[in-house]
Amino acid sequence: MSLENNGGANGVAWDLKDLYSSLGDPKLDQDIAEAQRLAQEFETQYRGKISNLKLLDAAFLLQAIQKIESLYEIMDRPAIYASLVHAAKTDDATHGALVAKTRETRTKINQHLLFFDLELIKIPDDVATGLAKTPQLLKYAHFLEQKRAWKAHYLSEPEEKVVDVKTLTGRSAFVRLFDETVASMTYPFTQDGAEQKLSFQQINAKLYDADRSIRKAGAEGITKGLKEQNKLLSYLFNTLVLDHQNDCEVRKFPTPMASRHLANETSAEMVQALMDSVEKHGATVHRYYKLKKRLLGLPSLEDYDRYAPIQGDMPLVSWQDASKLVRESYHALSPEAGSIIDQFFDANWIDAELRQGKRGGAFSSSAIPSVHPYILMSYTGKMRDVSTLAHELGHGLHQYLSRKNGYLQCDTPLTTAETASVFGEMLVFKKLLEKYQEPKVRLALLCGKIEDSFATVFRQVVLTRFEQKMHKARKEEGELSSERFNTLWTEANQPMFGDSVNLSENYGYWWSYIGHFIHVPFYCYAYSFGELLVLALVQKYEQEKESFVPKYMDLLSRGGSESPVDLLARMNIDLNDPGFWGLGLKLLDRMVTEVEELATQLGK
Repeated sequence: MSLENNGGANGVAWDLKDLYSSLGDPKLDQDIAEAQRLAQEFETQYRGKISNLKLLDAAFLLQAIQKIESLYEIMDRPAIYASLVHAAKTDDATHGALVAKTRETRTKINQHLLFFDLELIKIPDDVATGLAKTPQLLKYAHFLEQKRAWKAHYLSEPEEKVVDVKTLTGRSAFVRLFDETVASMTYPFTQDGAEQKLSFQQINAKLYDADRSIRKAGAEGITKGLKEQNKLLSYLFNTLVLDHQNDCEVRKFPTPMASRHLANETSAEMVQALMDSVEKHGATVHRYYKLKKRLLGLPSLEDYDRYAPIQGDMPLVSWQDASKLVRESYHALSPEAGSIIDQFFDANWIDAELRQGKRGGAFSSSAIPSVHPYILMSYTGKMRDVSTLAHELGHGLHQYLSRKNGYLQCDTPLTTAETASVFGEMLVFKKLLEKYQEPKVRLALLCGKIEDSFATVFRQVVLTRFEQKMHKARKEEGELSSERFNTLWTEANQPMFGDSVNLSENYGYWWSYIGHFIHVPFYCYAYSFGELLVLALVQKYEQEKESFVPKYMDLLSRGGSESPVDLLARMNIDLNDPGFWGLGLKLLDRMVTEVEELATQLGK
């Protein structure tokens, strides 16, 4: 097996028939028409009747919520299908056309529904609190609470309608342009005098090669590819950062991060405590990379050496073996979890083959509760791909279990969205350690896990610091040049590595392909949040064993029906304790110590 044959994942493509059978499925247009009809009926039935509700009207409000929840599913189904088809192959013009069509029709339909949220927040506080506590509405108590949390940031209905419509040719259009540009980019890779044009997934794999010359050539190719599109990418970043700033201003958010904190159901204080704790443990990262330089026998560790394998001939893992290992890991957690994971493989809910035009990265789409999640990734046979598979299946497990809460409360805020994914990675990591007992391989596995954890904890704080710097500079300095972006990127990254890694001038361009900055501003700290939370949960799992599992599965099944603070309180975890974040960071430090000791035993 080799990377060239896609690690055995050729032909592993998702089957979207549970949404629609094809782009020409007549049900797609029928659903759009049905959503339009139901939205008009809903508006006729409920407009002007929500804001004046009394405590005795709980049944009436329940009926309205249930109707709009069902309507949202019908309305969103075509757009979700279109986005999945497009992600699988962005260079097909018919896919882009379907995305545009479904987004445009969804926006038109939503014009009839915007009034509902605006009337909900006008219900007097005492009445709203009382309604949420009634037996009929108890299921939707958190939904109602969260709607009211946004009260100060809603505009008038005419303004909200204009914003909704203009998004199609504004933010949404620029995000799509970014996605299609990045997905279609190629990167020059030169080896032995021969140049190839590679996709990002293909050239990014070169950074994990045991041959340093290949890593260096891969890094140079990435930089050249990004430079070719630098003018466009810089413009897109400038435009979307300004759009976010304008949105914050008109919606009266005091800081660029405030809207994300509200959506994440967290606070600026909690996030600051998280990031401060991570940055105080920077010495752990420096220790590790200085050790890695010694293990690799290099005079210096360059930015393109960060992902170099410690064990040059690490075994590749076929898709079939990865599937088996991941299935076994989830079955070992619980039969219920295992049976759900089996469905992803057996029913073709995963798209894993390499494909020209395929969106980069990996994700699990929750789709809609009446269907099931879908996973997209690009499998190349590396052990890190096994972790990615486990990660996305963790998301899928979480999303599948939480469907029972309905469309309005199935999804969690980003702060707890990474819980099951990172936990799944840890399950598979332990399985890999059991499978590969040879000391050199074990050392490489431990190093790989540490680096993955660093990427999820420390690097995500770095990305958040870059966003903070970028938004501040855009506001104070106006449109930023690509060179200014590069400087901000290097400034944000340097503290993580200290004097342990040399960051080249070329590395300054590597901010420009990261989609999180574009899709969801200030998304990244949620990864750090999730990783450190899971490291604490893993320790509880090891202590409590089987008694932990029902509580964990219950946590996942509750989805977004409670706040993160309340959900984790069920596990005896206090997210408001600033010292909580130190638990996971100390575990990472112990892992580095373990690697140092193992390296010494091996005479490294």
